[in-house]
Amino acid sequence: MTMLETLTAMLASPLMQRGLLIAALVGISAPVVGTYLVQRRLALLGDGIGHVALTGVAMGWLAGSAAGLTPHDALAVPGAVVAAVIGAVLIEVMRTKGRTSGDVALALLFYGGIAGGVLLIGLAGGTSANLTGYLFGSIATVTPLDVWLTAGLAAVVLGVGIGLRPALFSLCHDEEFALATGLPVRALNILVAVMAALTVSVSMRVVGVLLVSAVMIVPVAVAQLVTRSFAGTMGTAMAVGVGVCVTGLAVTYFHPLSPGATIVVLAIACYVVALIARPLLGRTHRHGGAHGAEHLHDVEDDLQLRGA
Repeated sequence: MTMLETLTAMLASPLMQRGLLIAALVGISAPVVGTYLVQRRLALLGDGIGHVALTGVAMGWLAGSAAGLTPHDALAVPGAVVAAVIGAVLIEVMRTKGRTSGDVALALLFYGGIAGGVLLIGLAGGTSANLTGYLFGSIATVTPLDVWLTAGLAAVVLGVGIGLRPALFSLCHDEEFALATGLPVRALNILVAVMAALTVSVSMRVVGVLLVSAVMIVPVAVAQLVTRSFAGTMGTAMAVGVGVCVTGLAVTYFHPLSPGATIVVLAIACYVVALIARPLLGRTHRHGGAHGAEHLHDVEDDLQLRGA
């Protein structure tokens, strides 16, 4: 069979059609939230929320088993959405109230999420092996309902992340400045956390909760090496995200590899290539946070706080 015939067969497969669509949605939406998280130095927030989402998966499994649904994990994704949103809001409240430091709050999410997921899946009559697909991603289990749920969640993430970019940029760049200009800082902080939670839920089927943060952050890191503005970073990160997610999933059609691991390795490979090519592109400036402090003026001129 020729390469063209193989590609045609792949695109004709309903399973791969659903998988490629979800991969594209994940690739374009995850870096949008990742751009804000990198700017706020919260790159590990996705990991913490992902662990909480695992508890939500087990809760959905338990509810599905109790209701006699087939398959038992029919409510796994909705359960993950609810748990991830609640966990994201809690960590943001703990961070802003000062009751515990950010790293301690993340640690609580890490450990509590994994432990809660394993315990609840046991109560539902399953084993920890049933969580493997959610931990590392499993395109083989994607259903048409998953596609619709992913599309809806991705639309919300893109609508908020791009539509409110001026306000969110101001918040992530300088929270005190945003507060002084009258922006609802607390509500926007919670909104960013909720966006991260929805992104984790969107990405769970493709890369799994253990690797979801990489899809949110690594494309942004790649974009930072070749761009100089916030808007440019977000756009480039979205392009990189779509490219690695779709390519990584296509590779798994030809080789029996984990889709999540393949996508993340490709993303890291892109970062290495961009790092090597950076001097050739004349991008020898340093980056502090999401952008170098020495280029703050360039960023502000480019965006003019309107997200243009």
